[in-house]
Amino acid sequence: MSSAPSSVGRPRSGSRRLPSASAREEILDAAAELFAQRGYAATSTRLIAERVGIRQASLYYHFDTKEQILAELLEATVRPSLAHAASLGDLSPAHALESLVRFDVGVLLTARWNIGILYALPEIATEPFTRFRRERDELRGAYRRLAGADVPGDLVFGLVESVIGMRRDVPDLPPVPSMQDTVAAAALRITGAR
Repeated sequence: MSSAPSSVGRPRSGSRRLPSASAREEILDAAAELFAQRGYAATSTRLIAERVGIRQASLYYHFDTKEQILAELLEATVRPSLAHAASLGDLSPAHALESLVRFDVGVLLTARWNIGILYALPEIATEPFTRFRRERDELRGAYRRLAGADVPGDLVFGLVESVIGMRRDVPDLPPVPSMQDTVAAAALRITGAR
């Protein structure tokens, strides 16, 4: 007698969004899509759960609050660039800055959903987003160090993050490698490195 594996929990109400992803990853993906398209305030945990095809109670197994979901999504937009910045130790400041700009622009433009568009939400100033704000400040600090001064570093940081709005507003945005070249060249001009 052959025994089939038993399933745990209720079946989903539809096909999986990301067949090879975990339930947690599917929740994050659905939330990112809804937050980016509808806005944070207009997206409920019920709507996120429906998009994934699970019950709202199942969503709460993975995340305590909607704020926790957004915080994790926002942190994921900064952490790869922070890790890249930490790996640039042997390069000259100009080459390190160019590498960081290229990498960061790539992260912001190739993410499945344009979650960076939510950086300016008033809710981001509240406690659930403390870690995101700290990590984003660390990334800003890396730009300042590589630029050699706070103001040029802040200008480059703002220039890099401007691709978030461009991604939303410019229908025919140039390909990612072209954007990386353009933003990196502008960053080096701002800092006087080239």
